Amino acid sequence: EHPMALAVPGVRGETTLRYKVNGSAEMTEIALVRARSGDSRCGASPPESLVRESSATVVSTVMCIPFMRSSRIRRLPWRCRSLTILEQTMAMRKRDDDLVFPHAAGIDVGGSSHWVAVPRHATSDPVREFGAMTDDLGAMADWLLACGVDTVALESTGVYWIPVFEVLEQRGIKVFLVDARQMKYVPGRKSDVQDCQWLQRLMSQGYLRAAFRPTDEVCVVRAVARQRDVLLTEQASWVQRMQKALVQMNIQLTEVLSDVMGTSGQAIIRAIVAGERDPKVLARHRHSRVKASEQDIAKALTGNWRDEHLFVLRQALAMYDDIARHLCECDAKLQGLLSQLGSAQVDLGKTPRAGSKTRAEFDTRQILANWAGVDLTRINGLGLAAVLKILSEVGPDLSRFANVKHFCSWLGLCPGTKISGGKVLSSKTKRAGNRVRQALKMAAMSLSHSDSALGAFYRRLSGRMDKPRANTATAHKLARMVYFMLTRGEAYVDQGQQHYEEQQRQRSIAALKRRAAALGFAVMPTPVPA
Repeated sequence: EHPMALAVPGVRGETTLRYKVNGSAEMTEIALVRARSGDSRCGASPPESLVRESSATVVSTVMCIPFMRSSRIRRLPWRCRSLTILEQTMAMRKRDDDLVFPHAAGIDVGGSSHWVAVPRHATSDPVREFGAMTDDLGAMADWLLACGVDTVALESTGVYWIPVFEVLEQRGIKVFLVDARQMKYVPGRKSDVQDCQWLQRLMSQGYLRAAFRPTDEVCVVRAVARQRDVLLTEQASWVQRMQKALVQMNIQLTEVLSDVMGTSGQAIIRAIVAGERDPKVLARHRHSRVKASEQDIAKALTGNWRDEHLFVLRQALAMYDDIARHLCECDAKLQGLLSQLGSAQVDLGKTPRAGSKTRAEFDTRQILANWAGVDLTRINGLGLAAVLKILSEVGPDLSRFANVKHFCSWLGLCPGTKISGGKVLSSKTKRAGNRVRQALKMAAMSLSHSDSALGAFYRRLSGRMDKPRANTATAHKLARMVYFMLTRGEAYVDQGQQHYEEQQRQRSIAALKRRAAALGFAVMPTPVPA
């Protein structure tokens, strides 16, 4: 057919092509076909190949066309283009219908402000910024509830996320504390607005996993226990400063006493600070159980008493005593919190007499056993400090972990799975600062000279591999025992080193029999006289 003119605004000198594909509705495409200036004809013929490929009736004109350029449109056959648009629309609808958390929000946590992103269908302004004050956090929670949000993904940034987490949890919103490594954004396109939107998108699709956070009562105990650890570390640093001041005065107290802050060491240091300088008088503070004689101690206490070093020693001793006072307050607070948590009554045997050295340790052990429901100190290598660390960090309820494998993986004691092309590139455990993991590895190290089955297990692994790997494997075994005791309520009974060695002997014999049977032989064990 002949081209018909289209009265549309635009740029003169270009043509608009109108297609009518196989009797369907008319479609318009902008074709950059320049008409010859001065030509009296009202149109220009379209390219012959374009008509052949589309099998359509073409209507062209050299009147005015819209400003949209054809270079922005991908030239595909209209049948293919229609199917592509339809498939994309169906895929988008399918993605919207398959959202795991359709009412999820994402929060990019900061020190001075927080950026919040909600689903686009919830409000006309899906991204907002809120301050870090308490009133701002309340306004944030009100806005999220008004938008119908029931799940929030929160980035674990320093300690800034804690107030946000507590406010949202009090309002009844389910909060997912997410590790920043799970949601790395495209490099070079990072901003607070894009971070919260990306976080909301990943959360709605169900790609994020919540980090483990214990209950409120465990968090209270954990805060006090961590403060106690900080004070112990600080106190140890001041002991090192005292030792440095003594060495600078050539007072070799560490050569005759194993513990400078023991009974004899503290008595000597306090006498020095009080003004005593006579080595023989200072040596009289020696306890009767000290192996070194008074003559050796007096010889070690002969030095040059410089004023500047005595001043440092006096300051360090005052700081040590002040931290010791704060430690007593922490111990009293921790004792009161733990005594309120015990619901079960675990029998630990005979109670030591009042006033004895073991009575205080027994009381602490009884409180921890009542809280956990089992006595974890029965496991070889786990002392009161390790058990307190485990319970104050994770609590006695391990139902948040699906099974023992998830618990050990959270601790960072499982082998890694770095596989590419069907080959195992690396299987070493990940580096983690988990406090429970550190306590278990310290407990595993103490089993090197133990006569228990766990001690035999550690020594057997040390003979097969290096010490660090054996330590990690033993810590993994301890973690499994702790999990089963807390979840099943079973008591641990050590079967001893001899039972473990006999069990390993039977396993070795069975392995030899299988190996011989595979080669066509039979193994007949014959007892050898001793």
